[in-house]
Amino acid sequence: MKIAVLGSAGQLGRDLVPRLPGDVVPLTRADFDLAQPSQIQQVLTALKPDIVVNCAAYNFVDKAETEPEVAFAVNTFAVRSLAQICQTIGAFLVQFSTDYVFGLDASRTTPWSETDHPGPVSMYGLSKLAGEDAIRMTCERHLIIRTCGLYGVWGSGGKGGNFVQTMLRIAAQGKPIRVVGDQRCTPSFTADVADATVALIQAGVIGTVNVTNAGDCSWFEFASHIFATAGVAVEPTAITTKEFGAPAKRPPYSVLALDRLEQLTGKRPRPWRDAVAAYLRERPANRA
Repeated sequence: MKIAVLGSAGQLGRDLVPRLPGDVVPLTRADFDLAQPSQIQQVLTALKPDIVVNCAAYNFVDKAETEPEVAFAVNTFAVRSLAQICQTIGAFLVQFSTDYVFGLDASRTTPWSETDHPGPVSMYGLSKLAGEDAIRMTCERHLIIRTCGLYGVWGSGGKGGNFVQTMLRIAAQGKPIRVVGDQRCTPSFTADVADATVALIQAGVIGTVNVTNAGDCSWFEFASHIFATAGVAVEPTAITTKEFGAPAKRPPYSVLALDRLEQLTGKRPRPWRDAVAAYLRERPANRA
């Protein structure tokens, strides 16, 4: 079995590549531009993979509000081209999506299942949802994994680090830390997401599956737990989404239900608090 992994140099890709079975071919932006369908087709047609896993995405949530054409080029149109190519060559497509496909229902207080109707509140979320729909309409054999709040030991290169790294860096600089306390989600360790992804691929699952760690928290609670677990004596301040003033809207509640994942794999993901502890143990000191 040959598996091509797009976006293999990202924090999720780096955790996923060594866990996948068979002949794994890691692909990065140096191999082709995801926004250039002809390049994708040339590379994948030559490789003839059995499975294509797409970890690549445009994930600058705030910038997408002012450059939506870039977000849609990567998250929607490139994904549609990828789905068309996979359908043509007979490859199984695995695509990662996001909790940000939800948010329109501001009164929500129970986890979102895979069958709930989405409603994004940002250009980023809309571009990712459109990418999901393009896959469903184009590629018969696909797996769409919705996940949330990713952080891994390799960090998010394009963003200059993940949330955990950012919190620890700011704390080390002695700056005051203000964190949004009225948005609830589930921070997810990329190693755990990668393990669940491999299990779903090996089980031959087709469709949409939520994959996160278990439980939920606000970003303020997440930051507080990071500092407590890392032994950093910092007291962050909780602020509202309005006070934070980000250009893009975020879902006030985007916790994803894990019942389907548990049914398919026979295993429930570990709690997010335990995942943070595992991350901090594995994280190289120079990636703080």
